[in-house]
Amino acid sequence: PVAELPIRAQHPRMGRALLCLAATLGTARANGRHDAKGHVIEGLAPEELAVSDSGKLGDRPPSYDLWSQGDRQGPAPYPYPKDRKYITKGGPKEGMINVHLVPHTHDDTGWQVTVDQYFEQEVYYVIDTVAQQLAEDPNRKFIYVETAFFARWWDNADDAKRDRMRKLVKQKQLEFINGGWCMHDEASPLWTAMVDQTTRGHQFLKKQFGEGANPKGTWQIDPFGHSNTQAWLLGAEAGMESLFWGRMDYQDRNMRYDLGQKSANASHPKNSPTGGFEWVWRGSKSLGASADVFAGDLYGTGAGGYSTWINFDGGDGTQQVNDDPHRHDYNLDYWVDTFVQDAQEQAAHTLTDHQLWACGTDFQYQNADQWFRNLDKLVHYINLNGSVNAFYSTPTIYTEWKNKNKSVTYEIRTDDIMPLADNAHNYWSGYFTSRPALKRQVRYATNFLAAARLLEVATNTTAAEVDHPTELREPVVGDSWTDSLEGTVGVATHHDGMSGTERQDVTDDYEQRIAES
Repeated sequence: PVAELPIRAQHPRMGRALLCLAATLGTARANGRHDAKGHVIEGLAPEELAVSDSGKLGDRPPSYDLWSQGDRQGPAPYPYPKDRKYITKGGPKEGMINVHLVPHTHDDTGWQVTVDQYFEQEVYYVIDTVAQQLAEDPNRKFIYVETAFFARWWDNADDAKRDRMRKLVKQKQLEFINGGWCMHDEASPLWTAMVDQTTRGHQFLKKQFGEGANPKGTWQIDPFGHSNTQAWLLGAEAGMESLFWGRMDYQDRNMRYDLGQKSANASHPKNSPTGGFEWVWRGSKSLGASADVFAGDLYGTGAGGYSTWINFDGGDGTQQVNDDPHRHDYNLDYWVDTFVQDAQEQAAHTLTDHQLWACGTDFQYQNADQWFRNLDKLVHYINLNGSVNAFYSTPTIYTEWKNKNKSVTYEIRTDDIMPLADNAHNYWSGYFTSRPALKRQVRYATNFLAAARLLEVATNTTAAEVDHPTELREPVVGDSWTDSLEGTVGVATHHDGMSGTERQDVTDDYEQRIAES
């Protein structure tokens, strides 16, 4: 029944197409398109499916006659490494298309199931196996966003795992991006709640890893529209150098896609500052240029979204890079050719020679070896091919190189990005009022938290002096008796929380957590 569906799934039925997706996507559970039982959610709009869609081998025909698809006479086009080790060290090169491979996972702190259920069923294994894989190769990188989940993992980790994680952060293999307690909604919470949950996440990271772990970029890839407040207050003024998202108004995105690789270079009058999916966002007119942040929509496979041309999650053997020429299913030459074609297509719609591939999507990397094993191969062989340049990267590295290119003048935007439209008849505006009881409770709790903090400071009351300490708490960050309420309000500002797009039982869980704190 419709009442059992999350609000963002209540769209016309997709029927046969969804059944096909269910068959191909296997056992994924409770992510951007699956319910807790692993079934594709009935009624998801095609635009919603596209947000987390990835490309795959076979999407485009090869550009030449492949060795793997012929009679295989003569040696294979790429030598198989004799020591079975891949060269994964790399970086940008002038005069080439530079593909920044950014491994990531998008982990909702509640949507189809509750925040704790997500952690126990899926997210623990994401963080745990990513750490194992990063430790195997110092050139590998990964970004992580939701500190509420990371703090839960930290509470469960033994000293050896914590020490390994500290080393990975220090070596900048693991980079925290955004770094808030969750990835908050940008329409429903008060600005104070957005600041609070971001501050809480940053305090945890500083406490465990020092100032070197401070996030330098904002990664709001799934919220349903974006506010100026996010750009200037939680972007530029918070020390963030970039702001990326995965959802964008379809008219704005299509216009930019059609303009292609054009910039506001005065020497070329046909060029346009609105070419490409990126610009400089000046969120505050009064602060002017000091509030500027480099911003834009992730490219996805051309229609936005927070995945990219490749996806190695799961057990689909057709989507693995098979580079051993003695194997019947050898497909390396097809992968390299497809990769190069994808990079060239994205380059035609991207300003500068640098492009970002968001390698991952909802709750991926639960077995991180699947992703990193294949990415290692691609980095090795793509660079051996030499048509384009590929390497592990992060949004911070990507933004640094985009800013180095002074030949491109980006458009300066001062508007917000709301309401978001997927097509002429589907606007993301209903969630402004959905789940009104939860919205009211979070607003009231935000004000109550502010009042409690004032009393705490004015009366110098410590947690030890509070008669009824909270037993069911979020992972501890500070030693205040308001710490638990801060955490439960923070996790409820999630873009599938207070926004109202989650299942009713998940709403109940948010409400219960706040009431108990």
